[in-house]
Amino acid sequence: MKSLLAGALAVAASLSFLPAASAAPVAVAPAAPYLFLGWGEPPSPSAVMEATGVRSFTMAFVLSDGGCSPAWDGSRPLTGGADQAAIDEIRAAGGDIVPSFGGWSGNKLGPNCESPEALAGAYQEVIDAYGLPAIDIDIENTDEFENEAVQDRILGALKIVKANNPGIQTIVTFGTTTTGPNYYGNRLIDQAKALDAGIDVFTIMPFDFGSSDIETDTIAAATGLKDKLVSTFGWSDAEAYRHVGISGMNGLSDQQEMTSVDTWTAIRDWASSNGLGRLAFWAVNRDRPCAGGGVQSNCSGIDQPEWEFTRITAGF
Repeated sequence: MKSLLAGALAVAASLSFLPAASAAPVAVAPAAPYLFLGWGEPPSPSAVMEATGVRSFTMAFVLSDGGCSPAWDGSRPLTGGADQAAIDEIRAAGGDIVPSFGGWSGNKLGPNCESPEALAGAYQEVIDAYGLPAIDIDIENTDEFENEAVQDRILGALKIVKANNPGIQTIVTFGTTTTGPNYYGNRLIDQAKALDAGIDVFTIMPFDFGSSDIETDTIAAATGLKDKLVSTFGWSDAEAYRHVGISGMNGLSDQQEMTSVDTWTAIRDWASSNGLGRLAFWAVNRDRPCAGGGVQSNCSGIDQPEWEFTRITAGF
């Protein structure tokens, strides 16, 4: 996630690693805000679920351990640690998770795995570890999003994942302009078609582009993405919208753009009325009030009820 604080991917030394229990996965919901255990005073996911009704989380971030093997934040163990304990807690409460691979910073799998097959193998390790219904590739920055060879490697790997895991949902998340995908976003979509990658949801992050009206610009950006999907895949508007996702940023963004509770409600209602495939935001860790607090890792920077953005998202 192109999020506040470039150092957000640093491992939190205070995490306690708890024994994990086994739990069966359930179908992931299209409303899945980001939860990050390595940063921002992560809350108890089951407590958030009980307070808001949300049933799915996008868990950030799966990175490279230095080679072509996955680890939470590049250092926490894939299984047996705090991340698995949180996943088991979510599943025990009747929910499930989508792991997010990549993000803005950190050492990522896309550049470290030398082929689509190797990268698909790294994704598969995580899928097998948790019996996942969906995965999200948060493709950003010059090492992945603006690296055409890595773009193609990611899409090729996702095609393999789809073939080897019938029914799994694949999501790609990337930045946008106020009117839709930029050159690299358009290329990603064109290559997804050319490679027959079978991507289920193309999710844009409509923030950090200097907006003074996030609601208007988010809707325009999502409409621009829909139009691109129509032209590339030949889908109807309704079908294209089913392949569109929005991942916003609650409260203040890095560039001090404002997404208020009312604005996020309006975006959710627009997304629902148009049948979009996914709604998320960065991040549950920040879904707490701190009016005048600026851009923080553990609160939104605005006056709001606790967990209100999560509650709104759960209604998608």
